[in-house]
Amino acid sequence: MLKSGNEEVAMTKNSAMWVPKLKKGGGPLYLAIANAIAEDVATGHLQPEQRLPPQRKLAEVLDLDFTTVARAYTEAHRRGLVDSVVGRGTFVCGKRRPRIPRLTEGRPNVDMSMNMPPEPESPELMELMQSGWNKVNARLRDLMRYQDFGGSPEDREAGALWLRRRGLVVEPERVLVTPGAQCALLAILTMLVGPGGVLCCEDVTYPGLRALAGHLNIKLVGLPMDNEGIDAVAFAGACAQYAPKALYCNPTLLNPTTCTTSVSRRQALVEIARHYEVAIIEDDAYGFLPRVAPPAIASMGSELTYYVTGLAKTVGAGLRIAYMVAPDAASAARLTAALRATTVMASPVTSTLATYWIRDGVADLALANIRKESMARQKIAARILPEHGYASEPEAFHLWVKLPGGWQASTFSAQMRANGVAVVGVDAFAVTTAPVQAVRVCIGGIASRGDIQHALTLMRDTLAEQPLVRAAVV
Repeated sequence: MLKSGNEEVAMTKNSAMWVPKLKKGGGPLYLAIANAIAEDVATGHLQPEQRLPPQRKLAEVLDLDFTTVARAYTEAHRRGLVDSVVGRGTFVCGKRRPRIPRLTEGRPNVDMSMNMPPEPESPELMELMQSGWNKVNARLRDLMRYQDFGGSPEDREAGALWLRRRGLVVEPERVLVTPGAQCALLAILTMLVGPGGVLCCEDVTYPGLRALAGHLNIKLVGLPMDNEGIDAVAFAGACAQYAPKALYCNPTLLNPTTCTTSVSRRQALVEIARHYEVAIIEDDAYGFLPRVAPPAIASMGSELTYYVTGLAKTVGAGLRIAYMVAPDAASAARLTAALRATTVMASPVTSTLATYWIRDGVADLALANIRKESMARQKIAARILPEHGYASEPEAFHLWVKLPGGWQASTFSAQMRANGVAVVGVDAFAVTTAPVQAVRVCIGGIASRGDIQHALTLMRDTLAEQPLVRAAVV
């Protein structure tokens, strides 16, 4: 139990140091200190802009570990009671912010930074998934051995079957099975672009592409976008100026902005790529989610498109299997060699499980469940967030939240993290200068609908406030 020191210690703004009086047996000490701060702010014993004692000094006075006091100050910051200024100290907030619900009050922290689909809760689906595991188990001895590079014939057939759901009709021999889409992109970029090469992409794009480009020393040229996708005129200009080896695009429910490229814009990009003899890398991670989606770019320009889609966004994040289609047999052979050098092969256990789930209709049922749950969560977002404050689509499981004036993405992300919610700012996606201050918010993953509702409410209330102003550090 903690008794604040206002009965024994002078609480003037500029004289005596504030010290809480602690009693043993009152629960976690860091919460006791934070509660004392809250009590004394409420009663006026701690005045606006009053400096709290340095953490190490207070730890010495109370005979506590420094980490206990540091954790108490962090908790007080989460509650909107204090703010820290680098080089100056910790101060009581000058203007008390309205009470914002805190996830620390009996609720789990919510990680909305990883773009994962909602996890299945259907007993029927889980039973069918387990049935697939049982089939894999029966073949476990054989599956523990090395398999064919690029996938076994039955795994390629399953991949071709899955691609038909997307309107792509390809021979199984053209399908390569990889251990996730990132491995496929690594092989394609290594083969097509290479160190020092130029790659065009969206000006706000998939962060995994940025990581691969940095790893391979590839120069990215970000292209501006509008509501229909990549600006075709800008792409043509970049082709003429930079002579890129390829165009990377995530044309359906783009991660992070959720933009879906229109049919006419897809056709325009294909025609420009043909004219300049530039390959297209189509990352169709989310193309299966919409009930009605534009046709894949690969169906419009199959002779120049390297198509990649995985099961992580449509079946389950842990199912690291992707299917890749090259423009022709020669390109497929070169990609197989690149895959052999970088990943050897996809896990036979995982790829066989994916094959069973596709053949037995389990993957279709999982996709339907993800789509249904995403739509339910989108309705929660629509009830809480301002209508014009974010972009998304009914079947998507992420939002692109545009920040009002005064907010920087980095500041907002830090403020949300301090309150127990993790989101990702635009800087993680911007190829050059961030065109807009925004954050990506995932509404899938392990979080429940209640967690999503609580976190989005916290986000709305935080956005209604002015960002905390910190002193400049010279």
